Amino acid sequence: MSALSLLSPSALLPGLGNSSVEGGGTSHQGNCSSVETSIEGKVLVILSMTLGIISNTVALFILVNAYSTQRRRSKATFLLFATSLVVTDFVGHVVLGALVLRLYFPGNVGPGHFDSSDGTCQFMGGCMVFFGLCPLFMGCAMAAERCLGVTRPLLHSSIVTKTRSKVCLSLIWLAALGVALLPRLQLGSYTYQYPGTWCFINVLHDTSQVDLAFVALFSGLGLTALSAALLCNTVSGLTLVLARLRRQPGSHHSARSHDVEMVVQLVGVMVTSCICWCPLLIIGLTSVIDSYKGSVGDQLCSYKSWMVIGVRMATWNQILDPWVYILLRRTVLRKIYLIAKCQAGLRGSMAGRWENSSLPSLDMNEVNKV
Repeated sequence: MSALSLLSPSALLPGLGNSSVEGGGTSHQGNCSSVETSIEGKVLVILSMTLGIISNTVALFILVNAYSTQRRRSKATFLLFATSLVVTDFVGHVVLGALVLRLYFPGNVGPGHFDSSDGTCQFMGGCMVFFGLCPLFMGCAMAAERCLGVTRPLLHSSIVTKTRSKVCLSLIWLAALGVALLPRLQLGSYTYQYPGTWCFINVLHDTSQVDLAFVALFSGLGLTALSAALLCNTVSGLTLVLARLRRQPGSHHSARSHDVEMVVQLVGVMVTSCICWCPLLIIGLTSVIDSYKGSVGDQLCSYKSWMVIGVRMATWNQILDPWVYILLRRTVLRKIYLIAKCQAGLRGSMAGRWENSSLPSLDMNEVNKV
């Protein structure tokens, strides 16, 4: 039995409970209680879309402005990738949000149409895969580029060019598109998912070896990209820390400050992606394995509820990613550093005053005793 069937998602999503499976007939999904009413769902979708549009627009303005004034080639390459990432997040957020909002209107998808598919579902499922893999691939490519720039700057300057960066971005988009279009070649399938407001790879109903392979490919690529980004960012961070420790007092390295800013932003992107995407990648893979082995049993509603939790967390990636570039800029980081330094200096001065005021009194007490 999977760990998913032993945990109750109702603790994270109130209103999600296990109900009895409808007898006989067409209900493969089970009569699971609805996540929220149609009106509440529309409000949540509209609010998240608005927040995502504002966040991505502000971040895009900052990145485009920085890219237009940037003269350092390594920084310009990073900004090109970052701008492409924000644009991809923005388009995916708007497209998927509009499709979800459309499905919330009555009469579109009912319980009887769960586990089925149509043109809208095929398009939405493909968008889920495409706009899910693109940010993960881009984050990995950005981390690898920065790792090369920090550890081997001369090799980086000779290999990484603006043209090659654009080719790399095109290959990332094509690779993600290729994976998303696999169901058109009968290599996997997209179906409506509970509660009928989104489409994704078939993971719980009549799963075949092809479905299992498709989910394994999607989750494997995503988790591999996150792991590679983690490795590259760790190497970059350790290299910068060692360089900072070896730096002579009074020396200034403006290039290193740019590197620190970029690595900090990459770490922010990586942490955000891990938190938002790992649940769906792992839950989807676990669910399809259990479904293929036939071990889901009467815990079908729990599996579906966990999938809802996973996709909701994944959608927040497109909202939180822009804030990494908004908040973790060099000007903001410098202010945080100065504030922390002032606080540390204040505590040090207070400790020094306490020592200066207490030690002489102790000495006088010892003299008086003598």
